[in-house]
Amino acid sequence: MPKRAIITDQAAPAGGPYSHAVVAGDTIYLAGAVPARPDGTRVTGSFADQAHAAFGNLAAVAQAAGASLDDAVRVGVYLRDFGDFAEFNEIYKQYIKGDNLPVRTTLPVPLVGFDIEIDAVLYKG
Repeated sequence: MPKRAIITDQAAPAGGPYSHAVVAGDTIYLAGAVPARPDGTRVTGSFADQAHAAFGNLAAVAQAAGASLDDAVRVGVYLRDFGDFAEFNEIYKQYIKGDNLPVRTTLPVPLVGFDIEIDAVLYKG
């Protein structure tokens, strides 16, 4: 089965020449989602506001690909300030649920202009 690119106007625009997601067979690869609105304006303010916005974008892309975040098998989280880790864990539980939780990597990275980016791999087998 050939790969298929997903682009949706329900999430923030891609920040470069790439797709929001790529579907390859039963696997869906979601590009990094940042705290921005579908019109491209950045969500500023608290870490929680930014995390919810990033998750909203990720969920919108998953839906556009015919899936949901409940289908996640891997989640990558990139935090500007690792001091936000505990707060992130509480927010994460609102979006990633179920008995078979995905694997996750959380890294501190020097993000510029926002506090969080999240990517994921989903499986629809």
